[in-house]
Amino acid sequence: MKKNLRIVSVAAAALLAVAPVAASAVSVNADAVTTATSINTPITLPDSNAKVNITPNVSLTTSNASASVDTALSASFTATVDGTTATSTFSVDAKDPSSVKMWAADGKGSNPNNPIKSLKDITSADAGTLYKVQLTNVSLNFGDKNGNKDVTLVLPDENGNHFDNNKNTIKVHLDRNGVAKLGYVVFGVYAKDFANPQVVTWFNVTTGAPVTSANIQLYAGSDAGKMNVAQVINAVSPLENKGNGYVAKQNGNTINFDTKTNTDNLKNALKAMNVDVDPQGWFVAPKSFTFNLTATSNINNATATLPVTVNVPNGKDTTVPSQSKTIMHNAYYYDKDAKRVGTDKLTRYNSVTVAMNTTTINGKAYYEVIENGKATGKFINADNIDGTKRTLKHNAYVYKSSKKRANKVTLKKGTEVTTYGGAYTFKNGKQYYKIGNDTEKTYVKVANFN
Repeated sequence: MKKNLRIVSVAAAALLAVAPVAASAVSVNADAVTTATSINTPITLPDSNAKVNITPNVSLTTSNASASVDTALSASFTATVDGTTATSTFSVDAKDPSSVKMWAADGKGSNPNNPIKSLKDITSADAGTLYKVQLTNVSLNFGDKNGNKDVTLVLPDENGNHFDNNKNTIKVHLDRNGVAKLGYVVFGVYAKDFANPQVVTWFNVTTGAPVTSANIQLYAGSDAGKMNVAQVINAVSPLENKGNGYVAKQNGNTINFDTKTNTDNLKNALKAMNVDVDPQGWFVAPKSFTFNLTATSNINNATATLPVTVNVPNGKDTTVPSQSKTIMHNAYYYDKDAKRVGTDKLTRYNSVTVAMNTTTINGKAYYEVIENGKATGKFINADNIDGTKRTLKHNAYVYKSSKKRANKVTLKKGTEVTTYGGAYTFKNGKQYYKIGNDTEKTYVKVANFN
């Protein structure tokens, strides 16, 4: 299979035209992504010796099946210093093809005496193969406010992990304009064939059967019922179990088990259950929890997710006592700091499961929402459920619309009435409170209350 290698240039708006200076050569692996999504959120540090994560966006597209599909390469990366994000891009100089070089990471197809091949020497790329891409004379512009700072750039490895060590770091001094100038940077990138329709499937290693969900049983330690995230990952990883656990395959080929990604999936699942995980990975195990194993193909980015439920017989019972309440006024969700969470809302007259008691946040009462016996960290203003007692300052009628009364009842001055939620503005421009814990259209003018 032979195809021309086409270079897709990324706009070089963030690059400055600067005179080249000497810089130490750094060769670092980095797992590539094929979209603009970040592998890791860049770290932002304002001090004069900042350490910041490099976030690469490198893609290499090809096709193993179609000779008419050119191989195309694009690359850039970003870093953030003191709130300023710089994007480095490159464009190929036809007169100087050595500005970008690419070679197979395993050395196959390369001249042993000259393993780095320039782009003009490369005619194809095999989907699923890891290649190294070298960018030469790269600049990052962090702006004048970061001028003369010393910065340590931390590059990710082939799994997207950032490690602060000599192999994965580049120490640079920003010039007075805040520009970092690098000799060369090497990223790893898998060639992808997005026309390939093959899917990824999870299998039980012991039985060899395909699975769409999994259940395992583990015991917490005798030391306060603690468990470590590594214990859980080891129980499902085929690498650690040597024949047990679960494995993802595509067309019969095994996909590497990504320990880092699946460990993060587990930690995020525990966090969503309000289970604290310490820096060493220890947590008090609940009786049951579920997290996702994920696998992504290096051939075409096909992914598969396997929900794994972990049952812990001696785990902590984390079921939260709850009660069902009726929403009397449309209600939004809030977090523990009374800040709105998303745009979803609960509509009036529907029921919701909440904690037994209210929580006071910024002087107001809220109910925490409970789902499947677990606290969610989402709160509803209690005024939308229990209402607020208000005293009438003069006699008041009860209305069902701006023009029609709901009944012939006259509420007397001094009467204590429960209103629900915020005021509604009717067509006449006046505001009304809903009264009565029912679905009837019963409203009283806001102006009638103290």
